This record gives sequence, C-alpha cells and structure tokens, in this order.
Amino acid sequence: MDRIEGWVRRYGQAAHWLAVAGLYLLAASALGLAIGAGLAFLSGWQAWGVPSAGLLRLPATWLGYGLAFFAGGFALLLVVPLYNKVLPTRVLPYRGSYVSLASLPWCLHNGLFYVVRYTFLPFITLTPLGPWFLRAMGMRIGRRAFINTELISDPCLIQIGDNVVIGGAVHLFAHYGGGGHLTIAPVVIGDRATIGQGATVMGDVVIGAEATVLPHSVLLPGSRVGRGETWGGVPARPLGEATRARLKALRERGLPAQDVAIRPIDPR
Repeated sequence: MDRIEGWVRRYGQAAHWLAVAGLYLLAASALGLAIGAGLAFLSGWQAWGVPSAGLLRLPATWLGYGLAFFAGGFALLLVVPLYNKVLPTRVLPYRGSYVSLASLPWCLHNGLFYVVRYTFLPFITLTPLGPWFLRAMGMRIGRRAFINTELISDPCLIQIGDNVVIGGAVHLFAHYGGGGHLTIAPVVIGDRATIGQGATVMGDVVIGAEATVLPHSVLLPGSRVGRGETWGGVPARPLGEATRARLKALRERGLPAQDVAIRPIDPR
C-alpha cells in the first residue's frame, strides 16, 4: 500500500486522470442501469398502455416518455446507494493532499452522490424520498427534520438532529480546502436548530440545539454555535442580546427574513 501511495504522489497528474476516468465509468454504469430501467418501462408502456389507434395514441406516447424518465430516476435512487454500499466509500476525517489513496473514498462517495444530485435529486428533495435517499447515502437524520436543499456534499459525514429545519439553497458540506490541502471533517446540527435560506455550513462545524443561523450567513470551519445562539453574517458570528431583540421585533412586524439577515451585527 505504501508503494502505491508513493506512486500516486509521484505521478499525481496521471493518478488524478485515472481516478477521474474511473469515476466517469462508474457514473456511466449507474446511469446506464437507470436508463435501462426507464427504457424497459417505456417498452412495456408502449406495448400495453398506448392505444393502437385513435386520438389518445399520441398523448399516451408522450405520457410514456415522461413516466419512463421518472422510472429511470427512481431506479437511480436504488442503484447509487447500492454502489455506495459495496464500494470502498467509508469516508474518515482527513487532512492532506487532494491526490491520495486516503482521499479516494471521499472522491467515490461524492462522485456517486453527485450523479443523483445533478440529475434527479431536485425532483424528490421535498418528498419523503429525499430524506430516504440521504439516509441511504449515510447521512444521519433525526425525526421530523425538514431539508429543503440539494446543495449537499459528503452526506455520510453529516448528522442532523430531530426537528431541524434546513432552508432552501443551503450549502451543506463536510470538507474544505486551503493551502494546497484537503480537509474532511464532520458537520453536526443539533435538535431543533434552524439554518436559514442560502446559508453555508462548511466542514468541522457544530451547531447546538435550538440554535439559529440567519439566511445567507457563512459558518467557517471550526465554528461552534452554542445551544440557543443566533449567528449571522459573513463570516457568521454570534449576535448579542440587543441585536436578537431587534431581530425579534422586526420579525413580529413582518419584515422578511432575508432583510433581517443583513442588519448590522453586534461585535459581542
């Protein structure tokens, strides 16, 4: 194994291309299985669900095309977690080179997840299939959690508590880069926490129970949001008592949350 690691480090560019080619082949096989399922459904639909003649023939054919798309998408929801389970995708906390054997499980896990994220996940995010798929990919999700975003990476390293609300277009990922290094670190969101629309939660972040992250805020790596605290801004920082009281008053007057989020923040 050390010899392979040495080869990877010595021929980093070639190793990178080899890994990318492998990911493309893996993604193609998963998509191929899903598309095959959709085409099989379409074949059956055309044989049994489309009239041989009449006014309904063309609409029934069009409907079959749409249903075949969803049949393929639902098949993809089964194929990708199965691949994720049987392949070496056990991601561990890590800091080091992007091109390394230690980062390979991270590449595989996210590569598989992105096959669904960029194709079919938007169609199921707000359905019961959304949390089911995230759990199937390793995310730990509590009871009655509401997740209104597909902008997720590293699901196997994200833990979400009970009654958590994740707003629309929240970026949620358990890694970050800098100084030529990749760092992979878990994200933990406590019970009844609220993450506002468009916020960003990076790797190595812990959000306590009943805490609030205001819309469009950015929680940098190493952030520790205490229980019941409200954080906001770029980068996000805790709000003082005066600011929280002002925010509460503005909300009671019906000011939209995105307008509240850009108000000045106390240095406390």
